[in-house]
Amino acid sequence: MKNSGIQYKSLDELKDKYVGKIGSDERSVYEYELRMDILGRMIKTARQERKLTQAQLGLLVGVQKSQISKLESSANSATIDTIIKIFTALKADIHFLVSMENQYLELG
Repeated sequence: MKNSGIQYKSLDELKDKYVGKIGSDERSVYEYELRMDILGRMIKTARQERKLTQAQLGLLVGVQKSQISKLESSANSATIDTIIKIFTALKADIHFLVSMENQYLELG
């Protein structure tokens, strides 16, 4: 196969170039917002799997429908307490993984 002159880059290389290097403020904000977006999507998916409306989930958790809507679109405003309450109401397990300099912490 003939080389077409296209240069391929990894996702990490592109993030380094366009978002910022690992450890930079820009990259940290990007990674945080990405995790919160994923968390919001997980809440929405779990709620839909349980066939609950946002209002019904809000009643189970003790928050307004608008709060559930905000969390599903971006969980940036969520407290850990609220997140735990939501997944408990959805009868879903939630696990936290803490790593420090490539070392995972386990509760024992």
